Amino acid sequence: MAKIIPFKAVRPTRDKVSLIAARSYDSYTPQQREARLRDNPFSFLHIVNPGYKYDQVISGKERYTLVRNRYQEFKEDDIFKKDETASYYVYKIVNRDGLVFHGIIAAASAQDYEDDIIKKHEDTLKYKEEIFVEYLKTVGFNAEPVLITYPDNPELETIISKAISVRAEYEFTTTYRDTHYLWPILDTAIIDKISAIFDKMDTLYIADGHHRSSSSYLLAKTSKEENKNHKGTETYNYFMSYLIPESNLKIYEFNRLVKDLNGLKKEEFLIKLDAHFRIENRGLEYYKPSKKNHFSMYLDGNFYSLYLRKDYYKIENALDGLDTHILFKLILDPILGIKDLRSDKRIDYSHGKNDLAYVKTVVDRGDFKVGFGLVPVTTNEMKQIANEGLKMPPKSTYIEPKLRSGVTIYEF
Repeated sequence: MAKIIPFKAVRPTRDKVSLIAARSYDSYTPQQREARLRDNPFSFLHIVNPGYKYDQVISGKERYTLVRNRYQEFKEDDIFKKDETASYYVYKIVNRDGLVFHGIIAAASAQDYEDDIIKKHEDTLKYKEEIFVEYLKTVGFNAEPVLITYPDNPELETIISKAISVRAEYEFTTTYRDTHYLWPILDTAIIDKISAIFDKMDTLYIADGHHRSSSSYLLAKTSKEENKNHKGTETYNYFMSYLIPESNLKIYEFNRLVKDLNGLKKEEFLIKLDAHFRIENRGLEYYKPSKKNHFSMYLDGNFYSLYLRKDYYKIENALDGLDTHILFKLILDPILGIKDLRSDKRIDYSHGKNDLAYVKTVVDRGDFKVGFGLVPVTTNEMKQIANEGLKMPPKSTYIEPKLRSGVTIYEF
């Protein structure tokens, strides 16, 4: 049974939350980061990039210590304050496309992660885990929740609907034109009811944040080993999560872009594709696939549709039927010679919100030789792969909502 608990969040004061909230550091261009750091002294980017204060690029343990120092300074200046009582936090986002997301920010159990009650669908990289564990041990907080999804639950929907019917504690719109709302749940009876509802759930699924969750689990494991008086109730046994119903997830595809044809001429490449795909030249028509096992390809000024020849491809498990895996097994690896999707510099990715116009643009200007478009992975596919203990290829899903760092902070 899933153990989801309330916690005492460290939060910005209401007047500064819109100034503090920040997207993930890597989502900004260098020019955008510079502008925000220069013009906004309250941005959470000042905490995660503490070297800006000294006009220095600082990394490793020294950076982690300075991150902790900047965070403590924000607390000392009363920019951040810790809630006096443990709460659940109902959080709603209305994004610039008009999509509405709602769920509950809470603390999820690291033991549930180990016991596979919280299931995963992506592989993690050991070196990234080790770096992030060292970071967490030094700074002592989570600032961005892991996105976890749960089966739609009418009782939780009723609780959330009632919570959002009154004025929010936070309501702010970002320069990205997303509007964020937060309501703390303070009523102990409702808190107990939320805990009991999650306790009846057999399985939760990580939607986004696999490295954050795996690193939090490793932190809990090492902290337990180092603490002779470990009781299991320590804050390091949990990590901050944003839990939303399955029907509320929005999953986009990640299109693939490849720099060359691995020494093949266009005609040779198309002949090799013909072994597993029915190919049709669509000319300048922006062909976007609409069903599984159909792919779009842009090559040499033309769009192509690629339909998998299912008689020649065996599907034995959930991963075999996943389009990103099919593309890797039949094209990227055997024909284009791309063995490692995480490290090969010849491949890049573009999430579906950029659309195929972006794929066409970067291929036409010579940045890439060929681009492939896919349909989005479904929530059921993601769950089935996790249930079978399998892992998707990297960059299989681009999932919304995307949360801001610094709105709620979990200390351990």
